[in-house]
Amino acid sequence: MTRMVRIPVDDPNDPRLAVYLGLRDHALRQHREATGGDLSGVFIAEGDIVVERALLGGYRLIHALIDGQRVAPLPELVGDDTPVYAAAVPVIERITGMGVHRGMLGCFERRPVASIEEVLRNARRVIVAEGVNNPTNVGVIVRSAAALGVDALLLDPTCSDPLYRRASRVAMGEVFRFPYARTAPLPAGLQALRDAGFLIVALTPAPDAIDIAAVPAHERIALVLGAEGHGIKEPTMASADIRARIPMHGDVDSLNVGSAAAVACYALMQIR
Repeated sequence: MTRMVRIPVDDPNDPRLAVYLGLRDHALRQHREATGGDLSGVFIAEGDIVVERALLGGYRLIHALIDGQRVAPLPELVGDDTPVYAAAVPVIERITGMGVHRGMLGCFERRPVASIEEVLRNARRVIVAEGVNNPTNVGVIVRSAAALGVDALLLDPTCSDPLYRRASRVAMGEVFRFPYARTAPLPAGLQALRDAGFLIVALTPAPDAIDIAAVPAHERIALVLGAEGHGIKEPTMASADIRARIPMHGDVDSLNVGSAAAVACYALMQIR
């Protein structure tokens, strides 16, 4: 086994670091796919814990970037043959806007997203997201779902990518082992859930919706969450079997979708 060799990088414009310098993850993926390069694309993981969980999830680490002044060892799962670029302070500042970052950045190879059929095969409790395009909210939803016992997440085409750097960081890397899939645009995308026998529950702050704790027991339940602000679109709302709400107190009318997801995931798992 060879020893890991750090590769010093002093130039912020070094082409080897282009993946880390200013390109949004989805823009990078689209560029790679359009040019016929790595058709599976890549994503960036930030921080030792997130990088380690991506490795535990079976994703291939292409190369990593660390602070050139780092003395702490890298996660044990980082292979000895993985290129590790040790960046000087000007390079780190160019990447992060500061002289430091969260320990390390890892560039990973993407894998094909699982099919809906795969994700639903053994699932009993599922979250469906419509229009949740903020990576932070997607990360919170993934972490809440994983921590509170939900089995899978379905995302419509307008939702942010769970593998975006910010989303996977907020999720603390849980997305790398949590089942998720993409649906067709809603409400048509709900048909696969209907065919699989799911009760479809739409979360809404509407005062005439039932308390989420009163959702009837059902073997398979899919809870639909909408975007921050306008919530679930009306056609999707109309397609749900039940509309449910989280009871609010005082003058507060609703929660941030990430916070609502945590409460809803807990409530969902209490329905037997």
